[in-house]
Amino acid sequence: MTNLTCCPLCGSRKATRFFETRDKHGHREFEHCPECDMVSVPRRHHLDSAAQRERYLTHENDTDDEGYRSFLSRLLDALRPHLLPGATGLDYGAGTGPALAVMMREEGFGVQLYDPFFHPDESVLEQTYDFITCTETAEHFADPMQDFQALHRMLRPAGWLGVMTGMLDSWGGFPDWYYHRDPTHICFYSKKTMEWIGERFSWEVRFPRQNVALFRKPAWPG
Repeated sequence: MTNLTCCPLCGSRKATRFFETRDKHGHREFEHCPECDMVSVPRRHHLDSAAQRERYLTHENDTDDEGYRSFLSRLLDALRPHLLPGATGLDYGAGTGPALAVMMREEGFGVQLYDPFFHPDESVLEQTYDFITCTETAEHFADPMQDFQALHRMLRPAGWLGVMTGMLDSWGGFPDWYYHRDPTHICFYSKKTMEWIGERFSWEVRFPRQNVALFRKPAWPG
């Protein structure tokens, strides 16, 4: 396969066409980077902001929905043991119904909200936090390196970042994977990708549950 665009995460020019689809959402190509193992959708296939917002409004993120709360508890249960009472955090990509933030506030944690469409107060991005959660959001990053740099900047020393996103053990299962059929999903991660991110930012990384990655920022510069 011929080389195509630069990887939006690591910047490698070794990305090659990996897969393509033609469905009701149109034609989309997917590229794989051998350096960081990310699969991404080239920018020419990204939805515009209006189409993205319309799609997000169809998501059922009711803060009182027990099924949704149970789904989010996979991250909360993994993150909770690492947090001190009263720790303060940011729900990055909170969406239309910030259920995880509600759940964490119920447990005594302070949580700010940020979402470019539904909670666009950028002043919260100028603060620092003991923890940051990013649930079902990283797959929407148009510029993942820029987002992870922002997350790194906002995390206090020894802070925790919890990311929940679909991950495959092998890209061989990608063609049949439901996750790439959402037209707003444009970045796809493996454990190897998450390990690359951890190494890039000197974060400790662990995988406590399926589709959950926990990162810990060093307590002091190395």
